[in-house]
Amino acid sequence: MRLNPPTGFVARGTFWLGIPFVLLVLLRVLHLGGQDGTDALLILLGMPLSIFVVILLWRWIFRRVLWRVRNRLIVTYLLMGLAPVTLFVTLAVIAAYIFSGQFATYAANSELNTKLDRVVGWNRGFVTHVGIVIAHLPRERLIELPEYQDAVGGEIDPQSFDLGADVDGEPIDMVVNGRHLHSTVSMPGWASEDFHGLAIDHGKLYFRAVDHQKIGDHLIAVHSSLPVTSPILKKMAANLGRVRLMQGFDIHDDDHDPSSEKKGPPPDRRNHDHDDVEAVAGGMLPAPAHFYDRTVQFGSPLMVKDWATGHNVTGIILDVESRPSLLYQRLFANSVQVATIVRDVLITIAVLFSVLELTAFIMAIGLSRTITQSISDLYGATRAIDAGKLEHRIVVTRRDQLAALSTSFNTMAKSLAHLLEQQREKERLQTELAIAQEVQNSLLPQGQIRLPMLEVHGVSKPARSVSGDYYDFLLTGSSQLFLALGDISGKGISAALLMASLHSAVRAYRFGESSQGPTLLDGEANFLASPARMLERLNRHLYTSTQPEKYATLFLAHYDGQESSLTYSTGGQLPPLVLCTNGEVKRLDCGGSVVGLLPGMEYEQATVKLASGDIVIIYSDGVTEPENEFGDFGEDRLVDLVRRNRGQSLENISNTIMQSLKTWIGDQEQPDDITLVLARQL
Repeated sequence: MRLNPPTGFVARGTFWLGIPFVLLVLLRVLHLGGQDGTDALLILLGMPLSIFVVILLWRWIFRRVLWRVRNRLIVTYLLMGLAPVTLFVTLAVIAAYIFSGQFATYAANSELNTKLDRVVGWNRGFVTHVGIVIAHLPRERLIELPEYQDAVGGEIDPQSFDLGADVDGEPIDMVVNGRHLHSTVSMPGWASEDFHGLAIDHGKLYFRAVDHQKIGDHLIAVHSSLPVTSPILKKMAANLGRVRLMQGFDIHDDDHDPSSEKKGPPPDRRNHDHDDVEAVAGGMLPAPAHFYDRTVQFGSPLMVKDWATGHNVTGIILDVESRPSLLYQRLFANSVQVATIVRDVLITIAVLFSVLELTAFIMAIGLSRTITQSISDLYGATRAIDAGKLEHRIVVTRRDQLAALSTSFNTMAKSLAHLLEQQREKERLQTELAIAQEVQNSLLPQGQIRLPMLEVHGVSKPARSVSGDYYDFLLTGSSQLFLALGDISGKGISAALLMASLHSAVRAYRFGESSQGPTLLDGEANFLASPARMLERLNRHLYTSTQPEKYATLFLAHYDGQESSLTYSTGGQLPPLVLCTNGEVKRLDCGGSVVGLLPGMEYEQATVKLASGDIVIIYSDGVTEPENEFGDFGEDRLVDLVRRNRGQSLENISNTIMQSLKTWIGDQEQPDDITLVLARQL
């Protein structure tokens, strides 16, 4: 067997990349050569080779698997039906994941805000208590806080809670059950107004609150600080999963007047590097309740204050890991029965939609079988017609558009058989017309006709296969010539038959007539020398032998070379023209009516002398009557063409006129037979 080389850029690329790739794989398996270099070459060759293989695989699938219409329809149904469902499910899953993540972060944020609100409430209670004491005892700097243990001790470790106060900028001592509270939090200059929120101080996160109260001439400031610790986050993450506060990206947002940057150098942040903020985590992610109870992890940025500078920091991320089952329980925490109903309804809808989708797909496959069966029948029928079995017909059993198409194909096959039969008949007729054309051409003068004193040339171009125009040259001796040009009414076969009859009659009448029939002898020349007499005989012949509506226009002339004279008679034919050497144009219009239409017609004849260089122009109406958007070709244009080319041979003049007529007619069909005879006196 001969192996054909791959053709096409992709196939050749796959071949020439595949050979070294296979060799490198063998070297790699056999541990030959450098391992690092081999791996690099495998990667370098494997990337374009993979692309080419995918392209070739797709072409194979498209040509082999998807060649059948049924497979294409199935793929179409999958793309039209399954793809939107897949996209919708994907969108729903993404939306559900985002919603779950947002809900998880919202729940965690709510817990953070709840804890912060507790710290803010404690701080406001403390500043109110201090304000009452200072209002009664303005100089008091040691204040007992009896509500401290009740407010703080019940929820958190009092040792971790930091509380401080000052009056008019001077710190005061606060006592709880005989224990003095010593605050380790330094109040920055920006905290001259109330503040409640999360703060970063020396790399740690705190819930902090600062409240001020004006009592008379005294300004009281109380600040509370609670570190964000794992136990606190663990309580917040109950029934939620795992909560973590960590450093993400550090962006400082100066929410004060932008012009403040011009008031001095930037704050010293050397002791407040936010990249060193400690991450705090609390809670535990439980095991999944079922196989689709996947982990939901989402993050949300927190607005945190830099305690040293007062700048907002957005680099702290609240990261929450939860599960849909936990979020679902939290969402319906107040109504377990409603949650069960919602879950069952959603599952029922999902199952129903799946059944409907599967049913629709099965129905689509069933409908596609009816389509593909019709296409298969049509394909088999076309193969049969192509093989020449025109009697093949498709069995139609259904009543739909595809069945109508099969019926139309059967009708077409029947019509095709009929058309082929007609085509064969037409070819037979065209063959007969070609033979008739050859016979008609044989009736026209063959070869060059030339006398010592006269040059003659004729040309005829039929509008169809055969022509109704006629011209003939008959030599009578060495110095005499008989010329004939006729135009039969109509075109085509009937005109050609009448033309043949006219030709035979003219040839017969060249022998003359007597009571005993045609005679030759010396009566031949005398009879040809009288064109009028011959027209009368031809008129009688055509009138008695043709239908009443048939007739011919005919021009007959006898040329005498010794006298340089042309005796002529015109039977309804367009008057020939004589273009003299001095530029004068003579019209040869002596004669009578058309030939064969009326009986007993008489014709006149006349004689014209020809000087050396005179050109006689004899033509049918097909020469001067063709039209375009500029009008008729016309007699004047014909004469002008002969005048401008009179120095050339008659054959060249005829060719020039025929080419001009072709250009004048253009793309239109030739309207009539064209016949032209030129004679020039030497």
